[in-house]
This record gives sequence, C-alpha cells and structure tokens, in this order.
Amino acid sequence: MEMKTRYLGLDLKNPIVSSASPLNLTVDGARRTEDAGAAALVMPSLFEEQIQADANELDHYLTHGTHSFAEAMDYFPDQEDYRLGPESYLEALRKVKESVSIPVVASLNGVSEGGWTRYAKHMEEAGADAIELNVYFIPTDPELSGREVEQIYVDVLASVKQSVGIPVSIKLSPFFSNMAEMAHRLDAAGADGLVLFNRFYQPDLDLDELVVRPNILLSTPHAMRLPLRWVAILHGRVRASLAASSGIHTGLDALKMLMAGADAVMVASLLFERGPGAVAGLLGEMQAWMEEREYESVEQLKGSMSQKSVAEPAAYERALYLKAIQSFGGGNR
Repeated sequence: MEMKTRYLGLDLKNPIVSSASPLNLTVDGARRTEDAGAAALVMPSLFEEQIQADANELDHYLTHGTHSFAEAMDYFPDQEDYRLGPESYLEALRKVKESVSIPVVASLNGVSEGGWTRYAKHMEEAGADAIELNVYFIPTDPELSGREVEQIYVDVLASVKQSVGIPVSIKLSPFFSNMAEMAHRLDAAGADGLVLFNRFYQPDLDLDELVVRPNILLSTPHAMRLPLRWVAILHGRVRASLAASSGIHTGLDALKMLMAGADAVMVASLLFERGPGAVAGLLGEMQAWMEEREYESVEQLKGSMSQKSVAEPAAYERALYLKAIQSFGGGNR
C-alpha cells in the first residue's frame, strides 16, 4: 500500500506531520518522532517579539504573552526551559535537521512587516526544508477595517516569500469574514501551503489571584469539524497545499481529513497525551481501514469527499443545518 503524499512540494512517506510544539525542539524529541513514523516535523515558533527583544534587550516587555500560543516554546509545563533566543533557536534547528532524515519545517510567528522577517532567511540557511508562517493579530482598534487586517497577513507572507527560496506555508485562524476569499488572496500572494487551523489558547481569569492567566486546553476530536469543512471547500480551488490541523486523535480522523482534501495531517495534542509513539497507532489504523476497503494509495482517496466530489456539495454549507437541528432534540419525533 502506498502511503506517500506531497505537501509544500516535498515528498512525504505518509501524511502524518508532527505539528509545531516543544516536542520537536530537541534532537531526542525529533528522533523519537521520526522513529514513530512521522513523515515531517514542525519546530516550535520563533516569535517576532523574541527577535525584537533580543535586539532591543527588552525581553520582559516585548515577549509578554507569547506563552499563550500553542506553538510557543515555553507554553507547555513540565518541559525544560525552552525559551531560546533567536540564535539559540537557529542552532537547535541545525541540530534537529542534522539528526533526522525527514523534512524539518521551521516556524516563524509575527504580525508586522519589519526586520524580523529576515529570520526566515536564517532559518533557510540553518537547514529548514520549509517555513510555516503564523500571523496572528487581535485587532482592538475600532477604526481598523477588516480589509486592513487581512492585508497584514498578505503583506507579511509576501515579505517572507521574497526573502527565501524554500516553500512557505501560512497557518491561519478561521476568523475571517470570508475564509474562501482570504484563502484565494494568500494563494495568489504565493503561499505554498495553507494550514487549517491554528488553535490559539484564550486567556482565563484566576479568581483567587485576580490575574489573567493562559490556560492549557489540548484539542478534542470535536475540534476537527471546522478544519474538515474548510479543507473540503478549498480542495481543488487553490493551488497551495492543504494541511489539516486540530482535533485529529485517531487514524479515522486522519482519513476523514485526507478524503476531504488535505495533503497532510498535523497532530500535536495527541502526542502530548500519548507520546510520539502514537504516530504508529495512527498509521496502523489508517492502513487497516484502507486495506479492508481495497484502497491502494493515499492519493486514491485524497479529496474523494471534498465539496467538489460529493453528491450533495451544499452539505458543506447550509443545506444540512435544519436536518442536523431536527435530528438533535426530538425533531424526528
């Protein structure tokens, strides 16, 4: 059975990618991920704030809040202190790249145009096979229009693309008024891949200390419904590769994403819960299901249940809303 897929122009031995997390920052973690069967890994994010803090010696003020992101190197507890500066990050990237044979994707997180984007070039020079760009912006200015917010994403992508010769994917949130149009704009701006979707951890309130704190909530299988819908809608409508992220906990979850149209499936929460060895379980479940139904390859099933391929394309939009509501809560009585 052929499990190979192509993502960002890279040939992967299977569709399972270890998503951005501190698990992929060390040589030991990277090797364990590769040994378990992952086809590629994404390094944790280097943040614009960390780069600027290193340059301006204002770390306390500029990096405040970066631990609220799942991709941040210091987000998860019970890890070593992984809050590396930019140069240490690049050295860690070099060591991980030298220690594994699978593609290594560096991750860069920022929101503004500026000198920090030059680190994309440094990542390329350190050996990264591709760059995953995270642009996350919470607009609080009521005078800032939605179109201006969207342009920030396009401009940062264009700046990074201009500085490197390796593929660049962009990891998105779903919070756009027209996700399809935004995907097309990023596709036109040169994105080699779209990762759907980023899970940004929302703040919580500590009622004892009366402070705002980040709160770790790993994904659940329910989280996969949103990326499943948009992968299915975008498959065949953009040039960029599609990667599904969030809520993938079983081999069947991964198969659903592939049949919706994903080129790769990213996992992180599952690996935190069970360790990198969980990748082998995912692949085994996928292969067993495919063998039972006589699929010969991942390419054969990829996109077979996308919006363009199913008998009822409107099922991914509004048509089944009433039916779903009726089926829940006595509508069929």
